[in-house]
Amino acid sequence: MSMVNIDVTLRDGGYRNGFDFPLGYALKHAKLSVEAGFDWVEIAYRKGSLVPIPNLGITGRGDDDYIAAMAQEIGPRHVAMILHPKNITRDDLPAMYAAGARLVRIILPAKGYEPGLDYIRQARDIGFTVGVNFARITQWPGRDVVEVAAAATDAGAEFVYLADSNGSLSPMDSAHLTTLTKSVTGRPVGLHAHNNLGLALANAISAEAAGATWMDSSIQGMGKGPGNLIAEQWLAHLDRTDPEAAARLNLAPVLELADLLLANVPEGRPSLPLPDLVLGRYDLPVEHRKELVGRHGEVIATARTLAGVR
Repeated sequence: MSMVNIDVTLRDGGYRNGFDFPLGYALKHAKLSVEAGFDWVEIAYRKGSLVPIPNLGITGRGDDDYIAAMAQEIGPRHVAMILHPKNITRDDLPAMYAAGARLVRIILPAKGYEPGLDYIRQARDIGFTVGVNFARITQWPGRDVVEVAAAATDAGAEFVYLADSNGSLSPMDSAHLTTLTKSVTGRPVGLHAHNNLGLALANAISAEAAGATWMDSSIQGMGKGPGNLIAEQWLAHLDRTDPEAAARLNLAPVLELADLLLANVPEGRPSLPLPDLVLGRYDLPVEHRKELVGRHGEVIATARTLAGVR
């Protein structure tokens, strides 16, 4: 199976600019993304992220009129959404589908995931392509991966994403988790990589070698903290190594999209905040960033304490 690529810039990149992408920019971005060969453009969260953020822009809310504008611009078959079950009601999925979204990813926790299973079933019955994301996968024991992956696919999830939310995965871990998840479900596996330790591309290639067939990336790597797998690099890799993928990809629009982002979204410039590197090293979630203050030695000491490292 050829790689399925999702552009997550508008959603994950929103952590850097309050999800406040102007509508005109978002539409241009999505159009170029499809021209470049992305299968899906993940345009927004539905009703916010895990932790409430005030004054969310359009890519943090995922309103129906925004979905409809995107569907008109790029066609429903390219419009993807993501959501946390705690943020929605049973009215949301039908409204999203009616507005033009056709792929939905439902984020499941390792514990207390059962409410999300009902939304998987509902999304499947409506007609969505439906998958699940396992956030902060580096903090999941293997038995939880097995349990939740089996439950999600039994409920109708068509693919399972391993989300390295803390940016702490190693290439060996990426391969192991991909193999484990495939062995349990027999379904396609995807990777959502973060770049805290500069390993996003290596992790993607390792997961690909282990059989991952879905991959998230973002333009200029724009995403939470140091960002995600850099789309320009990832698509160039596929263009060089995967003839089937290369037949569907066009690198020129990817480069044009990078220029467009840098010219219009100041927060899109690549960045490596030092606290985020420390978070990646000690496998800590972004909520701990505010505690990493002071001189560098103090920051490391705090991180070690938070991580339970002696």
